[in-house]
Amino acid sequence: MSFGLTNAPAFFMYMMNSVFLNELDKFVVVFLDDILIYSKDEKEHEEHLRIVLTRLREHKLYAKFSKCAFWVIEVGFLGYILSEKGVAVDPSKVECVLNWKQPKTVTEIRSFLALTGYYRRFIKDFSKTAKPMTSLTKKNARYSWSPNCEEAFQSLKKSLTTMLVLAQPDVTKPFEVYCDASGYGLGCVLMQEGRVVAYAPRQLRKHEANYLTHDLELAAVVHALKIWRHYLLGNTCNIYTDHKSLKYIFTQPELNMRQHGELIKDYDLEIHYHPRKANVVADALSCRAHCNVLEV
Repeated sequence: MSFGLTNAPAFFMYMMNSVFLNELDKFVVVFLDDILIYSKDEKEHEEHLRIVLTRLREHKLYAKFSKCAFWVIEVGFLGYILSEKGVAVDPSKVECVLNWKQPKTVTEIRSFLALTGYYRRFIKDFSKTAKPMTSLTKKNARYSWSPNCEEAFQSLKKSLTTMLVLAQPDVTKPFEVYCDASGYGLGCVLMQEGRVVAYAPRQLRKHEANYLTHDLELAAVVHALKIWRHYLLGNTCNIYTDHKSLKYIFTQPELNMRQHGELIKDYDLEIHYHPRKANVVADALSCRAHCNVLEV
């Protein structure tokens, strides 16, 4: 169930978080004037709905009935479709991207990348695919729409139509993170109970190109810990990598600044060796070679 409130100023989010402080992230999600209530079954949902409506009445807050949706099995929220199957992209946003004409200016490129980038957690190898287009947005770059740009443009549009439904994470259960690094980038996949929760590939930075293999593989682990901190911190996490020596990183007396020793020690994690043959998903995100994720 979700509904929107009327006349909500910018500071309303802070107030709403205070109103639902005890319910937040248990069965309530609030974003500005949007309230989302989620439950496991109808009986539980009835109780959750009663609690939320009581809270609103106590604080003299009102919901506009025309903006409310009750007892639904899926709901659109912030550009996503949430259901018992997981998280998917809103079809209306996909249609908007498919009808997007070839950008003619840098501003139009930024607009397109902003929309597709919002869904990068769904798109395998987003950073590498978008690189020909992002290079045109750099300062003093000459605008020239090349065949590579057109290929990247069409590839991103196609990716939005073939995306998997991502699993909704459960913070009460342990997570699995598959990491890999190559000379082109870092690839990380967050999974839970065998289902993909999110992808997080990125290109290598200039200074990272000089890293030793050990440090580069560890950089992929650090990247995953930082970007999914809100899921992993305080939870049990199993890291899988195809670089065997990372298993023994906690036995080292000291870690240098490049190895982010203090950051890693903040997490309840174990690092496991996962042979490259079995680490197909993360390996595909970090390398140029493509693989069929559905086959994995």
